[in-house]
Amino acid sequence: MANWTSRIMIYDFEEGRAFPVLETDMHIEAPNWTPDGSALIVNGDGRLFEVDLAEPALAEIDTGLLIKLNNDHGITPDGTKLILSDHTLGAGSLIWALDLESDDDPVQITPKAPSWWHGVSPDGKTVAYTAVRDDTFGIWTCPIDGGAETCLIQSEHHYDGPDYTPDGAWVWFNSERSGNGSSDLWRVRVDGTRAEQMTDDERVNWFPHPSPDGSRIVYLAYPEGTKGHPADLDVELRTIDPNGGTPEVLLSLFGGQGTINVPSWSPDGVAFAYVEYARK
Repeated sequence: MANWTSRIMIYDFEEGRAFPVLETDMHIEAPNWTPDGSALIVNGDGRLFEVDLAEPALAEIDTGLLIKLNNDHGITPDGTKLILSDHTLGAGSLIWALDLESDDDPVQITPKAPSWWHGVSPDGKTVAYTAVRDDTFGIWTCPIDGGAETCLIQSEHHYDGPDYTPDGAWVWFNSERSGNGSSDLWRVRVDGTRAEQMTDDERVNWFPHPSPDGSRIVYLAYPEGTKGHPADLDVELRTIDPNGGTPEVLLSLFGGQGTINVPSWSPDGVAFAYVEYARK
């Protein structure tokens, strides 16, 4: 990415357009919105930063012993904890909780690696994540305070990007489980039943994020034939009805990995944040 800059953007549904927040030469990824709507949280160079929307700048967040963070991070609905995915310990990515109301060190949530966080339940009690267990990908959950983990769904296919619906009833995710060699959007009940395929088109679809009011899903659509979720491609941000149907293209951009890996809706559901990359 040496020849590119990162541009944090916000798409406003009321205005029907996107506008820039901050541009930096640092490779920035995966914006989350704070619950009070005042700031965004992004990662870069293994660290986390807060971007105040009133005066945008990168303000580093002290994450204690965690210094190798990836782009799978977020914040609980009450704003008291940051959820972090980190591989500082060298055993693969583990999920941690950082209490924002104390000076305590982060606390490990998931008992095993690799685990990559992507969603937190609306009541703030449970995290959903991608994990590999016994050499098999799947979508898992466990209590945010730690404890036994539960597998919602797994198979020999790839799984990624789990995110809860605002009523807490479903977890959306992307997977290649349809067997056509491409990634589509799926949803599954929180008890692991009723897995349903929600997209079936020529695009390679990743990272579905339900809106706070449950009215739409925003996701990343790669070009046909894309393998995995790489960076540096011409991609689209699309929206789809939560019950499925024909997707709508919101905008095209240069991005991919890092654009919307994690929940990025504004608390009022009017807008969502994303990152695009521009040539210097």
